[in-house]
Amino acid sequence: MSNSDSDTLQRFLFEALAARGEAVHLHTTWQTVLARRAYPPAVRQVLGEALAAAALLATTIKFDGTLTLQIQASGPLRLLVVQVSATRGLRGLARWDGEPAPAPLRELCGNGTLVLSIEYQPGREPYQGMVGLHGDSLAAALESYFAHSEQLPTRIRLAADADTAAGLLLQQLPGATSQDPDGWNRLEMLAATLDAAELLALDNTTLVHRLFHQEDLRLFAAEPLHFHCSCSRERTAGMLRTLGEADLRQALAEQGALHVDCEFCGHRYSFDAIDIAGLFTAALATPITRH
Repeated sequence: MSNSDSDTLQRFLFEALAARGEAVHLHTTWQTVLARRAYPPAVRQVLGEALAAAALLATTIKFDGTLTLQIQASGPLRLLVVQVSATRGLRGLARWDGEPAPAPLRELCGNGTLVLSIEYQPGREPYQGMVGLHGDSLAAALESYFAHSEQLPTRIRLAADADTAAGLLLQQLPGATSQDPDGWNRLEMLAATLDAAELLALDNTTLVHRLFHQEDLRLFAAEPLHFHCSCSRERTAGMLRTLGEADLRQALAEQGALHVDCEFCGHRYSFDAIDIAGLFTAALATPITRH
């Protein structure tokens, strides 16, 4: 599999074990995220793992809007945000202090919280679930989330380096009964044999076959993933409007123009005096199109 074809997610179903799985492999999307800023290796690893995890969650948790995986913490890695849309568009960023050394997640983040939130299409209330950062890895924290919030036995393997981000998820089907009482334990043991190097190097199909070739499973068609940023001039204008006209005019007087850069994709939105006046004129309620 070439890198250009590697941004895919593959779902599979164990026919007799009441369990499902997913494997994800990201290259181009991951490289697009990394091009925005130079992340220290320790931060880069967690961000890559989070990007792969978000892709896995996109099919595990049903939604029709945007799913956000976020870490809020007090340690060297103080904030991480990854978002995935229902159309499989991904974006992500992290904020950190100093030069964090490689360390277990709870040391890297300190007293942290894992937040999963879903912004649905208009008409539905948003969802938010929060758990403490339990365990030494993001995978362990997510397993804890599923155990406590969803009551679903789940095993997750995640890996990331400077080239690739990848992940594997196994989960028991809710309400289903397995024909093999030892099947889930067997799947857990097989997944435990997978190391980070294999997860990063193998394409999804090869990975699933290598781990579970003795199991009766159905492998679904690969689903493409891509980088997508939902920022827009209209959203940026709405954010500026909340700052108030007086503060914006003062900033304009000092700077001549206001420039707002999207932290996810780096796109710059510029607003001059005419634009700012338009933000507070009811007659100009249509989207701003000037650049």
